[in-house]
Order: sequence, then structure tokens, then C-alpha cells
Amino acid sequence: MYDVIISGAGPSGSKCAEVLAKKGFKIALLEKDINWRKPCGGGVHHRAFYLIPKLRKLNIPKIHGIVMHSADYHKLEYRMKGQKYGTVMDRLEFDNLMRNTAIDEGAELFNKNLSLDFIVKNKVKIGIRTKSSSGTKEYYGKILIIADGMSSKLAPKSGLRSKWKTEELGIAKCAIMEGDNQLDEEFIYTYFRPYKGYGWIFPLGNKKFNIGVTTFAEDNTNYNLFSLYNQFLKDSQIKKYISNSNYKIIWTGAFPFPAEGVLEKSLYDDNLLLIGDTGGFVSPISGEGIHTSIISGNTAAEVAIKALQEEDYSKTFLKKYKSHPEIRKMIRNFKLKRSMIKFFYEKRGENLNKLLALAEKDPEFKNHVVDMFLSKSLPSQDFISKLKTVN
Repeated sequence: MYDVIISGAGPSGSKCAEVLAKKGFKIALLEKDINWRKPCGGGVHHRAFYLIPKLRKLNIPKIHGIVMHSADYHKLEYRMKGQKYGTVMDRLEFDNLMRNTAIDEGAELFNKNLSLDFIVKNKVKIGIRTKSSSGTKEYYGKILIIADGMSSKLAPKSGLRSKWKTEELGIAKCAIMEGDNQLDEEFIYTYFRPYKGYGWIFPLGNKKFNIGVTTFAEDNTNYNLFSLYNQFLKDSQIKKYISNSNYKIIWTGAFPFPAEGVLEKSLYDDNLLLIGDTGGFVSPISGEGIHTSIISGNTAAEVAIKALQEEDYSKTFLKKYKSHPEIRKMIRNFKLKRSMIKFFYEKRGENLNKLLALAEKDPEFKNHVVDMFLSKSLPSQDFISKLKTVN
């Protein structure tokens, strides 16, 4: 019997487990495979360093800015002020860092456990049934937290939401490559495309970089992702940074991710919380999900601590998770970004082209553009007013 069972030991699940275990609660952290690398760009927002202080002790790239390109190659270059910096990490290394931190605080990791279903008694979910190499296992807990990604088998069985539809997803292909390049290792590079999607090149240091493309919404079916990926590698603008034709491919993969934002009506129930990708904590348009997932895991842990202290695991109490200021702010931000997608990508990205062209001329507007795409900050009224002038 555990106080909390967390299914999924990615960034959101591991952060949640860390916070709970640090308070002395008995935590079971279930993971299908700790050696699985999630296909992802691996960009980590500078705000994540406050929640993961160990990052500052690692020898990792210090990302001080971003270079954004529109589909017609208007260029926005932004450097963060002061000493702030983000980073880019191989997801296998990053996830293990998060997971090991949770274990160090006392969480019990159960690897090679694929969560299959809930254990239900008197119509109450009291545990999770998993499949392991030694057969079926059962774990019982007072609170169950689902953090096993957008392909979670538990989330649809929770009754909180159905399976994702294709048009609700983003789909991406990426690779980690190694070789001489012309990238400034203090910047990440993003490229909006004429279709609903974008490409990226993220430096990893030591001549390594993460490169990929993504589509979302109806363009998941309107375009062939692998063809777009190959076209991106051959693009003359990309060749300015990666000019060789024989880069060593260290790893490559493709993946879907939620692209509609937080499913606010599907975050909690009696004894149950959904966090990370499972709850839709991925920012629309930019696809940034590491920092937002960690916030969801940290917030869920705070609510679970109060629930355990008061011995109240009802959905009425756990609703505090959805109504938490951090979660409410993300929900508002994601809704606004989602509403902008159609406008941005009209006429093969024409409005995005104009947006970045305007940002080239107006430094203050440029700051707002960066904040909107890369953080959970809400666009200001001034930004919205200027946005209306794009047409």
C-alpha cells in the first residue's frame, strides 16, 4: 500500500514523486522502460532551473537566446537579458536526472512495469495493474497520478477523456547528429513552415545537435512527415548551419504529442490526477512541454500533500489542482495560443511572415513575440493591438 502511485517516470511524474517523497510519503513510481529515449527536441526553459537546481551543476549547453525564422525567412534573433539561460539535453540523460532525483528523495522505482488498467473496488479506483517480465503486478494507493504520456492506456480507462484524435496531435520526427557545423551553441534555431508546423535545430555541444520537424492539426494527414523531414535537411537555409552531407546519426525517432493544450475538464477525479503530456501540458504552436509538464507535476504534488494530510481524496478536494494559479495561467495561455493558430497559418503562413517582419523592426514587439512562443506569459494588450495591424 502506497500513499501515492505515479504511473510514468518522465519529467512530470518524477518531479511529482520527488516533491511527495521529500515530504516523507510512500511513493511508487512505475515506469515501462528507463532506457527509452523520448523523441523530443530537448529544449529546457530557463524557468525550469528553479525547479531542477541540479541542472546548474551539470556541464550542459547554456542557451542564451533563440533565432526564429518565418516561412519566407524573416529572421528574429533574441538574446535573454542578464545571466538567464536555458539548455538543450538528450532526453535520456534529462529524464534519468529527474528520475534519480526522485529516487534519492525516497521514491520507489519499479522499472519494466507497463501500466495496463486500474484496480477498482466498490466503484473506486484503488490501484494500478501492470504488466512486467515476471507477470501481472498490482500496486495499491490512496491517490493515483497518471503521467505516462499521451499514449497512456490508463487515461482513456479513467473515464476522464477519450483517446486523442489525429487532429488534436502534433507529430514530429527528429534525430541527434554529430559533426562539424556552423551553429552558435548559445542559440536554438526554429523555422516556421508554410504548413501547420515548424522545424528546429538545437545544439547539444561537442559538435552534436538535435534536428527535427513537426506537423499538427489537419496537416498531420495533409503532408508526409518523413518527406518534410528530408526536405528540411536539404533546405538551403538549413545548409548554412549544417553544410556536411555525412553527419553521424547517433539516434533518430518519431513521436506524437498533444497539440491542443490542457484538457481542463479531464484533469482530476476521485483519487485521480492527470499530469504532463497525459493532461495535455504541451504549449500549442511551440510544442514546448518539458517545463510545463514539470510545473504540472510539482503542482499536483502540492495538492496531493494537502489531500493526504487531510485524508480527503475526493474530486471536490482534488479540484484544487485545476484551480491552482499556475495551472489556471497555463490553461488561459494555451487557449489563447490555440485560438491564434488559424490566424498565423492562413495563406501558407502569411500572417506569421508578417508577424516576424514586424518584430524585426520593433524591439519591444519582438520581446512580446518571444514571450508568447517560448513561455507561459500571456500576451499584453499592446501586443494584441499590434497583432491586429498585421493584416
